[in-house]
Amino acid sequence: MSAPRARRTAPDGSPYPDRSDPGFERDVRAMFGEIADGYDTFDHVASLGQDLLWRPRALWALDRFRDGQPALERALDIGCGTGDLTRLTARHFPSASVVGADFTAPMLTLAAHRTMARGEGRRIGYARGSALLLPFRTASFDLVLSAFVVRNLPDLGRAFSELHRVLRPGGTLLTLEITEPTSPLVGKLFHAYFDAVVPWLGTAVGHSGPYRYLPESLRHLPPRRELLARLGTAGFGRAAAVPQAGGIVTTYLAEATGASR
Repeated sequence: MSAPRARRTAPDGSPYPDRSDPGFERDVRAMFGEIADGYDTFDHVASLGQDLLWRPRALWALDRFRDGQPALERALDIGCGTGDLTRLTARHFPSASVVGADFTAPMLTLAAHRTMARGEGRRIGYARGSALLLPFRTASFDLVLSAFVVRNLPDLGRAFSELHRVLRPGGTLLTLEITEPTSPLVGKLFHAYFDAVVPWLGTAVGHSGPYRYLPESLRHLPPRRELLARLGTAGFGRAAAVPQAGGIVTTYLAEATGASR
């Protein structure tokens, strides 16, 4: 019998996913499961409340990108977490049904609970699934969205091809991500905070591992131009990168063309 794998952890014992390990995806899932209860509150505090603006602005950029296209009927929020973007999308597109999918059971439980009493809840459903292998038929959705998910994926090419597969031809992909600022000065200020203060805040709430992992995950995200090129390789045509807040976050938009690759 082989020896059990040594799991990488932070000093307080919280999980710290290692991309070089075959169990990376499993450890990411465990990490998000562990922090599910306080996830939204921590994000609001760590982003100084800016995350409450980033998602609506991403949807406004989507409106401009889709200008003149038919009304949406079905949307998928992949890596939905506790359902913030899922519910916002349902309110933004009042005629659409929206599915939130995540591979972390505690996140889905919270998402369903928080959606239950909402007026838009009748048009929202939740499902367990990973961006690398989605449990949906080909060409099932007009829109696929994600927020702060892409940097956690171990295989971007496979994930983008899978997201393309579930989009109908002409459908739109939106992914919102933390990115490198466009200004060197903003970049210095951003990294002074993001690389040092955010992990310290994580330690203060007893979850240093996930928030030590956060700055590391950004270093594995391709630059904007390269990420757009990877979307093209996966079968997307027209595409755009729309920076917000000096480039601290970027909304990526792409239109699915032809058959899935």
